[in-house]
Amino acid sequence: MHHKARNAVAAVLAVGALSLAACGSGSDSADESGLGLVNDGTLTVCSNLPFQPFEYVDDNGEYAGFDMDLSREIASGMGLEWELQNVGFDGLQSGTVLAAGQCDMIAAAVTITPEREEKLAFSDPYYDSLQSLLVPEGSSVKSLEDLAGKKIGVQQGTTGESYARDNAGDAEIISYQSDAELFPALQAGNIDAVLQDLPVNLDHTDGGAFTISATYETDEVYGFAMKKTGSEDLVAAVNAELAELRSNGKYQEIYDKYFTE
Repeated sequence: MHHKARNAVAAVLAVGALSLAACGSGSDSADESGLGLVNDGTLTVCSNLPFQPFEYVDDNGEYAGFDMDLSREIASGMGLEWELQNVGFDGLQSGTVLAAGQCDMIAAAVTITPEREEKLAFSDPYYDSLQSLLVPEGSSVKSLEDLAGKKIGVQQGTTGESYARDNAGDAEIISYQSDAELFPALQAGNIDAVLQDLPVNLDHTDGGAFTISATYETDEVYGFAMKKTGSEDLVAAVNAELAELRSNGKYQEIYDKYFTE
């Protein structure tokens, strides 16, 4: 009830702002929200699909996943439409898609790191993740040490790639553009293991054909990313919605949908 009332107030304020702007000397952007949005009335989100269970296209051809549902709720709480742009992960974590005005916010299982914080502004963390090693069932590979002289697959630009480069010294590291090439390479036997975020690897056990042989505590948390400068109001608005979704139970509902066994 309270939520509806608050939205009604926001709508009235927005209408007021609209009529004022109409008499003004046309601003350089049509954005009425004051949040510096790329497209007025819409939260434009960049992601990198597929990265199940965070972002993927479901059987109905709809965008699904934890990041997709959560960012949709955030947009709706802000009274905005939601739109998705699917782009390469390197462009996401480097911030180029934000600088180019392709989107307002990145929702792509992006781990908050000091390096990335130099280029991006992050929301409060919304997910804690472990790294993990996925291998074929019956594989002798139980650890990174067992990969000496073998091939380990990673996704380019990810923290999984950094972890592999730092800790799998004797393995040959093969970097793929996206999870869409990474997992098939393991299925085809072109690589001996995949090192990436645990929930994504858990999605690829393929009915027991593949198994998680190790997990790594890397203290990783995911955040939604926005432009490094000039996005303060947007970051604050996103954080306010995140807090609201945690308190009204909606966050837990979405979490359970994707992460309960």
